[in-house]
Amino acid sequence: MKSQASCVDEDDCESCRLAYCWWRSAAKFDECAKLKLVFPNVSSLTPRLKLLIELERLALIAPDGLNELRHKLFGYRSGDFWVPTGGIKKEDMDIPPVNTILLVGFSGSGKSSLINLMYSILGRSGLIPFAQTSSGSSSDYTTMYMEEHNVLRSMRSGFCIYDSRGFDYGRPREALEELSSWMSEGIHHNQLCLRYGDCTSMTDDVENVVMRSHSKFVQRRVNCVMVVANMAEIYKALKAGDVKPLDATRQLFCSPALRKSNENPLLILTHGDLLSTEERIDGRLKICERLGISERNGVYDIVCLTEYGFLVEESDPVSAYALTEAVYRALLISDRGHSPKRKFLDWVLFISLLLVRFIGFCFSFLADICSKLGQKEKLRI
Repeated sequence: MKSQASCVDEDDCESCRLAYCWWRSAAKFDECAKLKLVFPNVSSLTPRLKLLIELERLALIAPDGLNELRHKLFGYRSGDFWVPTGGIKKEDMDIPPVNTILLVGFSGSGKSSLINLMYSILGRSGLIPFAQTSSGSSSDYTTMYMEEHNVLRSMRSGFCIYDSRGFDYGRPREALEELSSWMSEGIHHNQLCLRYGDCTSMTDDVENVVMRSHSKFVQRRVNCVMVVANMAEIYKALKAGDVKPLDATRQLFCSPALRKSNENPLLILTHGDLLSTEERIDGRLKICERLGISERNGVYDIVCLTEYGFLVEESDPVSAYALTEAVYRALLISDRGHSPKRKFLDWVLFISLLLVRFIGFCFSFLADICSKLGQKEKLRI
C-alpha cells in the first residue's frame, strides 16, 4: 500500500511539475537541456533558446529563491537598494518614505488579479481577494478609482502597489495623456479616473465621488511602472490579422512619460495559460520584438489564476517567484531613480528659468499681435 501511495504521489508531483514547467514540452527544448553541460556564447543563441534558458533559470531558483526574496521584501524600507553615485550622499537624496509601483494596462489585462496574487504570495492572505476583478460576479466591472495596496499587509512596508483603471485599445492617445498626468503630477488613493463618456454615469454619484477622493490622501510620486499585457488576447488578435492591441501596447510601453533615464518599464505578460506551449513562446517573442526589448530581461510571464479560478501560489511556484522577482526589480529601479534634494541655488535657477520662459512667451505674444496689426495696416493702405 505504501509503495502504491508513494507512486501516486510521485506521479502527481511529476504532473504538477509539467504543468508549471510548461515550456519543457516545446520543440527544441532538448537543445536547451544540452546547453547546461557547456558554456555557450549567449549572443550566438536564437531568441527562442535564450527564452528557454531564462525560463529554466526561474524554475531552478524558484524553490529556494522565493522565500529569500520574500524575506528581503518584508524587511525593505524605501531607499534600502540605493547605492552611492555621482559623489552624492544618501541624506542629500530626495527619497520618499514609501516607493510607489504603478500597474498600467488595457482593460482585462489582469492588473487586479496580479494585485490579489501579490497579497497571496507576499502578504500570506490565502485565497482572500483584496481587489475586485472583471472575472468576478460582474464581467463588465472596471476599476474607476486609483487603489493603493499594501500587499505585504505591514504597517512598516517600504513600498505600495497602485491598481489603475484599464485603458481602451481604441483610444491610445487618451491613455497616453492620462498616463503622462499621473507620472508628472503624482497619484493618490481613490483618485477618480474619469474618461470620455463617464460623465452621465457619474452625475448621480457625485457625493460618493467627493467622499472617496478625499484631500487627506497622500499624493505619491510614481517611482516605477509595470505594464501589464494580456498575451493571449494580443496573440489571438495577431493570428486574426488585427494588430491594434499590439500597436496600442507598444505606444503605452514606449511612452516618453515612462522613461526613467535608461530604464524601461517592466513588462508583465498574463493569460499565457490560455495558449498552447508553442503559441505562448511565439507570442512572447513577437511582443518583445515589436516593443524592441529583450525577451529575457525585465519581462515576466505570470499566470494569476488556475483553471478553477484559484490563485496559483502553491500550484505554480515559477509564477510565484517570477512575480516576487518583478516586485524586487521594480524596487531596485525605484531606488536607482531617486533625485538629489533641491537646494536654495537649485530653486533660484528653477524660478529664473520659469521667469525667462514667461518673458519669452510674452515677447512672442506681443510679436504676434504686432505682426497682425502690421498686416491690417498694409491692407488699409
